[in-house]
Amino acid sequence: MDSRRTSVVEKSLTAIATNSKKSAYYLAAMRPRQWTKNLVVFAAPLFAFSINLQSLLGSLLAFVLFCCASSGFYLINDIVDVESDRQHPVKCKRPIAAGLVSIRVATGMALVLLGGALIFGWLRSPQLGAAITGYALLQVAYNLRLKRMVILDIGAIATGFVLRAYAGAAATSITLSSWFLMCTAMLALFLGIEKRKAELRLAQIKGNKPRSVLKYYSLPLLGRMENVVTTGTVLTYALWSAGPYLHGAPTSWMLLTLPFVLYGIFRYQLLSDPQEIAGYSDNHHPEQGGRSERPEEVLLKDLPILITVIGWIITCFLILWLRKQGMIE
Repeated sequence: MDSRRTSVVEKSLTAIATNSKKSAYYLAAMRPRQWTKNLVVFAAPLFAFSINLQSLLGSLLAFVLFCCASSGFYLINDIVDVESDRQHPVKCKRPIAAGLVSIRVATGMALVLLGGALIFGWLRSPQLGAAITGYALLQVAYNLRLKRMVILDIGAIATGFVLRAYAGAAATSITLSSWFLMCTAMLALFLGIEKRKAELRLAQIKGNKPRSVLKYYSLPLLGRMENVVTTGTVLTYALWSAGPYLHGAPTSWMLLTLPFVLYGIFRYQLLSDPQEIAGYSDNHHPEQGGRSERPEEVLLKDLPILITVIGWIITCFLILWLRKQGMIE
């Protein structure tokens, strides 16, 4: 009797362990690290100084829906590219390419995630539903054509971030400043250019170009593009933080946060510097590019950037608290 009970317990534990592994594979296939990009939806209430339970819940809903939508497209991309991913030194480890998640299951997950995001988005509000629908159409266009079209590929990446920011406003019924939207677009263009610069530098180091669009780019061209959008990012943020006189932030004290933005941009440029990319590639991931090739890794792993973001957030909340106390205007 005891041996039978022991056998039943062992089988149960084995089944639990197997299911846990499968769940981990399913989660990994959804690429949760990429979800940090969707944190942009929280920018609307933060930049509007509308921090309350209702706005936070609305932003959280937009965040979850965009995570579902983006994960749905990651699954679709991995299904479409499964054969080429299996030949790639890094992508071959992805759950679908490695055979840890079947294509049938991945297809079902993608349909549920995308369908759920669209349905709940439209139920919440037409504006939020339109933002998620626009994001979905953008992803389809990007994967079918735009990712192979020079300049437009970077523009598509930037548009995705603007749609996230708009979704955060739509979910919270907040009217966004035009300076905020322009700053978001410029910053997204900056990140897209830095990503392409890191990919191109890695291609030159390794002697291959994994993205066909890279043959149209050069480091001097990307450098000139970087100068334009960096200037635009700083200017639009400065104009927004100048305060209500320019239809920007609720208070001109937000100018105190400008040094954090400047340092963050300069730090990111350092990470995309050719020498930094070469050193990081040699010492950490020989088959990958610099950290600026993966913005989500910069946010999670680069300590100076992380400290800068935390400092910016603390300063914003301090200004908000002082304004509510009537100590500043």
